[in-house]
Amino acid sequence: MDMNLEDESRIKQAFRDKNWNEIKSDDSWTIFKVMSEFVQAFEKMAKIGPCVTIFGSARTKPENIYYQMAVEISAKLVRHGYGLITGGGPGIMEAGNKGARSEKGRSVGLNIDLPFEQSHNPFIDGDKLITFDYFFVRKTIFVKYSQGFIVMPGGFGTLDELFEAITLIQTKKIGAFPIVLVGSEYWKGLLDWMKTVLLEKEHNINPEDMNLFHVADTAKEVVEIIDDFYSKYLLQPNF
Repeated sequence: MDMNLEDESRIKQAFRDKNWNEIKSDDSWTIFKVMSEFVQAFEKMAKIGPCVTIFGSARTKPENIYYQMAVEISAKLVRHGYGLITGGGPGIMEAGNKGARSEKGRSVGLNIDLPFEQSHNPFIDGDKLITFDYFFVRKTIFVKYSQGFIVMPGGFGTLDELFEAITLIQTKKIGAFPIVLVGSEYWKGLLDWMKTVLLEKEHNINPEDMNLFHVADTAKEVVEIIDDFYSKYLLQPNF
């Protein structure tokens, strides 16, 4: 793996011994920054109401079938009374916010400040855009205020968000909210590996863990799964 000067500098910095004053100064400012992100997010999200999150790639183009499906899914969810949360960026995230905006629904963006690739999309409500420096703070807000997770095709970030939600449900840190993987062909290889290796060969998960999520191929199926689940429950923050 090739590393640039910035990468090398960060690695060297991690191995450098710091004196006590440096430790206190650096860690104290980090704590205050983290706290400020949590406070800002809690204040805004507490007023938003029941929402479903759409995860997916920032790289998906508008002509892609999954972009178009994300627009349709989010529009249908809004018509059924749900607000819509995305990661706030382009691609699938833009599609989710675009569908919500088209139906005049709540369109929330939890954006992340990155040195490349992501800036917030124009379909987020002006009072519902939050930008984070820390991925872990952002993920906490996703799982606290999302009461359903729609997982469109994506890369490392999408997989991270998917397994965060699965882990929290598996360990009963949050309720068993619906997780819907969209695109059976896209997810087939991962699901086969989970079944044959994680479950059957290595016994690293239990058979019932394979029931923590659903797979769907149409917007209609996705919304039916969400509606069937919430026909039994009231919507409220997760913790």
